[in-house]
Amino acid sequence: MQMIGLSPLKIDFSTLCVTVEKKLCELGHLVPHQFPMTQREVIRSGETVAVYFCVHGPRSVKLTAICDFCKNTVIFYGSDGIRHESLRVAVQGPAAICA
Repeated sequence: MQMIGLSPLKIDFSTLCVTVEKKLCELGHLVPHQFPMTQREVIRSGETVAVYFCVHGPRSVKLTAICDFCKNTVIFYGSDGIRHESLRVAVQGPAAICA
């Protein structure tokens, strides 16, 4: 388990990254591990409330996902920016920072 930022939330971040990359590549018909994926913390009131993922594919194609710790959900977006699906994620710790 890894801590995200300074928040009390605990997740298996490496497993989350692999799952998100696999799903984003599936949505974009890309081969996993062939294109870079970046992550950014989303901060509200000094607390990490989400992580933004982006797979940078060929020809400036970008596939994104948001892991929302308040709702314990990852939301996946295609290269057109349209929401395609969501997935529940296991997060341990209080959700009080999302209030």
